[in-house]
Amino acid sequence: MNRPLICLTLSKTTISEDLELINRYRNYIDIVELRADYLNEDELLSIRRFPELAQIPTILTIRRKNDGGLYKSGEAGRTMLFARALAFAETDKRKNFAYVDFEEDYHIPSLEDAAMAYGTMIIRSMHDMNAPVKNLAKRFKEMCKTNFEIPKIACMPKTLSDVTNIFRECKSMTDQPHIICAMGPMGLPTRILAQRLHSYLTFVSPPDSGSFNSVIGHIDPVTINEVYHFHSINDSTKLFGITGWPLKATNSPAIHNAGYKNQKIDAVYIPVCSPDIKDTLDFADEIGIEGLSVTIPHKENVLPFLNKISTQVQKIEACNTIVKEQDGTWSGYNTDTDGLSLALQEFLKLKTLKGWKVAIIGAGGAAKAAAYTVKKLDGKACIFNRTLSKAKAIAEKFGFDAALLSPENTRKLEKYSSLIIQTTSVGMGSTEAPNETNNPIWFYEFTGKEKVFDIVYIPELTPIMAQAEAAGCEVCNGSPMLNYQAYEQFKLFTGKDYL
Repeated sequence: MNRPLICLTLSKTTISEDLELINRYRNYIDIVELRADYLNEDELLSIRRFPELAQIPTILTIRRKNDGGLYKSGEAGRTMLFARALAFAETDKRKNFAYVDFEEDYHIPSLEDAAMAYGTMIIRSMHDMNAPVKNLAKRFKEMCKTNFEIPKIACMPKTLSDVTNIFRECKSMTDQPHIICAMGPMGLPTRILAQRLHSYLTFVSPPDSGSFNSVIGHIDPVTINEVYHFHSINDSTKLFGITGWPLKATNSPAIHNAGYKNQKIDAVYIPVCSPDIKDTLDFADEIGIEGLSVTIPHKENVLPFLNKISTQVQKIEACNTIVKEQDGTWSGYNTDTDGLSLALQEFLKLKTLKGWKVAIIGAGGAAKAAAYTVKKLDGKACIFNRTLSKAKAIAEKFGFDAALLSPENTRKLEKYSSLIIQTTSVGMGSTEAPNETNNPIWFYEFTGKEKVFDIVYIPELTPIMAQAEAAGCEVCNGSPMLNYQAYEQFKLFTGKDYL
């Protein structure tokens, strides 16, 4: 079977805007899908000329509302639009639609005959925006009445195990062209690894597609090429990834995949989103993932599934890296500690924290790594957390102080404010001014003498950093830590130095 095509979905309201997108991304795509249901009504009369204007193979889709589209004028009007778009076929097939998308229950013999006569391939599609679809081979066979049709199923997984099932069912489906994709963030692996599903194509969207992009979980055409090297993925490509929930923002794929490319390693590193770590490990076993970065909230709940753990994991009781051993078991490591240690030494221009009083904000796996690092660098710390018992559990382990994270403990925070290490996900992705919801120490008034290190790295200037910087403090985000810990993970995964 040929490699999957990259199809850019066009969902602008005018043809000129859609054509501009094609020209912007032409070097990253193979075909396009014209979502005519998104076009303004006065644009619909011009869709027949679209293939000639686009100069790229085009799928015509007029998706009705109950299948996730915007067309709501009735089947008679939709049939008339299809007829206009397919009529007056040119002898130069490049000026005709290469594909037309008809739903599995939409059978208009005259349109089907016209499509086949003019060399337009029919994509026979079904969409379930609320649930997964099972028995895929049977469903594909039932959907198509001729060999001139490509069945397409797009569905919404409820759990990552639904995605695992898609990969399991599609493993041996190599004899008939088909299109399969799972929507939403958990479905992202089906788009990046379309080759493993033997899917005819994968869909991408521009990064500014707004709600359309976020709901269905498309990836943008530049990222799928330049970060994931989509067309290089084959049956022998090694698989690695990062797991967490909700995993809305991560730079780890860009770091790891750039390393594989520079080292000429046939591998790809993908996001695996799941709130259930067991589902993640089952998915990894099914598709052959050999190593995973582990982030919030799984750094601690992954521990029962590990056969071996490093000394650091044992001491910290948190793991951010797992590696599949030859016997099929998982081993756990923690590269956060070395990453944070190197990042802090670089930020502070010091080799030790001796004499420093450090405030660690949070009590999760990252806070445990921070406490271990501060202890290793001979510093003193206080763990601040909204649940005092969790803060005390970490503090007692490392001989530190603990306090409730609240305005009532401002004086205590001042006492430990020579270095503030923010380890929670609060503020991730927030571009708003610092406030009570995006800054965990919103109540604290910086003096300008504090050093602030936030493990969050998106945005580049987080809300807590912005508030501290405005007061004259030196600040650093989590990018250096991310890079250093990723280099260690890279070596654990591949056996090679990153640089």
